[in-house]
Amino acid sequence: MTGGRWRPGSDRMILLLRTLVAVVAGIAMWAAFPPRNLWFLAVVGLGLLAAVLGTGRPRARTGLWLGFVFGAAFFVPLLPWIGVYVGPLPWLALAAALAVYTALFGLIAVVSMRLPVPPVWFTLSWLLVEALRSAFPFGGFPWGRTAFSQVDGPLLPLASVAGAPGLSAAVALLGASIVWLCQVMIRAVRDGEHHGRRTVRTAAIAVVLALVGPVAAIALTPDTVDRNVASASVRVAAVQGNVPRLGLDFNAQRRAVLDNHVRQTEMLAAAVRAGTADQPDFVAWPENASDISPLTNPDAAAEITAASVSVGAPILVGTLVMNPDGHYTNTVLVWDQQRGPVDRYDKHIIQPFGEYLPWRGFFRLFSSYADLAGDFRPGSGSSSLTVPGRSGSVQVGVSTCWEVAFDRSARKAVDDGAQILYIPTNNATFGRTEMTYQQLAMSQVRAVEHGRAAVVAATSGVSAIIDPDGMIIAESGIFTPAVLSSRLPLHNDRTLATRLGDWPLTVAIVIAVIGFLFAVRRHTRFSLRWFTAGARRARGRAPEATQTESTATQNWTAQG
Repeated sequence: MTGGRWRPGSDRMILLLRTLVAVVAGIAMWAAFPPRNLWFLAVVGLGLLAAVLGTGRPRARTGLWLGFVFGAAFFVPLLPWIGVYVGPLPWLALAAALAVYTALFGLIAVVSMRLPVPPVWFTLSWLLVEALRSAFPFGGFPWGRTAFSQVDGPLLPLASVAGAPGLSAAVALLGASIVWLCQVMIRAVRDGEHHGRRTVRTAAIAVVLALVGPVAAIALTPDTVDRNVASASVRVAAVQGNVPRLGLDFNAQRRAVLDNHVRQTEMLAAAVRAGTADQPDFVAWPENASDISPLTNPDAAAEITAASVSVGAPILVGTLVMNPDGHYTNTVLVWDQQRGPVDRYDKHIIQPFGEYLPWRGFFRLFSSYADLAGDFRPGSGSSSLTVPGRSGSVQVGVSTCWEVAFDRSARKAVDDGAQILYIPTNNATFGRTEMTYQQLAMSQVRAVEHGRAAVVAATSGVSAIIDPDGMIIAESGIFTPAVLSSRLPLHNDRTLATRLGDWPLTVAIVIAVIGFLFAVRRHTRFSLRWFTAGARRARGRAPEATQTESTATQNWTAQG
């Protein structure tokens, strides 16, 4: 690396510096997520990314490269739990695939940010690509969405108005606007334009954009607005029975897992009878709490009925059900102590590479664990369960494990009448990794987004009870038995985010696409003029024509 190519200020040195900043930005983004919860580093990370993509008008291919580097630095340390028991190949392959999405973002942002008010186009481009990777392929992979990094941050209340996409947008807009303001000030000092009207106007726009998210979030905090009045309250007990051992083969000990949850429920019942615990209105078990289906196994049904009778309350049981078509569904049953199963939810959004395997023959070539993937089928119908109670029934919305990452799951539950959210999950497969904390953050965002208390019941942890403002009321450890109990409000009103649904995101995507195409067209117009000028020169056109075409070339260069 000698000679002029690597001298300070050379194209290669500038690209190297941009690359290093993109790496730092990706690492900062990773550090914003649980369990570190350094929410402000998401603002820093996206701000740095906006700086390297928007400064000096880099080429589209440079945007591709910088976006990929950012994505790799972010997703590789975020997702090692993918490969805990299946090896590093699936983990690194998924991280690389997700980095391709951020590479696409880099290309779109580099082009779109040439339009006026670059932070707006940076934000819209970010939303566009987050939405794309959350939907495609195989239903998408929303893990690592910016909104899920903000559970400890002041911007969290925005989720109740603009949903998870709006929360992501606020982080991106804040980071990009701060960077834009700094660039304007540096340019003004460098050029001596302290009092130039254009500089003042641009700086004012940057300040307004930077403040819009924080100011709106402050206006929405519980201390400054009246919260929805709960129609009633309900006492919920979440049971974490734990599993015999870690790993993919824990389901081989299905009876032991069921026995663990029965035992913890009976211990709760004993505490209620002794007066040391409050009587629950219903008990929430996790996903896979009874992988022996009580619908077909009398022993399992008898155990669950006995536990329900002992505690004096219905139990929400996570189980697997073999259906007449020969395929399993991941099911939650409402088990009443007198009547047995009285309601049922079959998981709507099933997990690729876990509950089913797309392209099974192809992926079998890369990992022997491919055959461990299930052959489940998605359910349909209501996402809200009717749970009988002593003072009337309660509507409980279900988002089973993987589903909580998707906007449509919790929103459908609330649209179906849910007064409280319930997230049964089984994280034993992923050992003592950060996965469970990342998923817990999603549940916190959903609670705020829809103004509903949430109950997270996990086989091995972390289980939690969350209030409608996203704060954790009670939380368990991991790989330890636990019972969490709390009285939670029941809400019937819908937040603005629930009522608006996908409309704000759809509008943002349409604007982002139109802006990108407009920027491409403007850039392409000059490119075609430049190409035409070069062709004419090659044919030996007159000098005066060449002079005119040279002017066009200069114009194209000036435009970037």
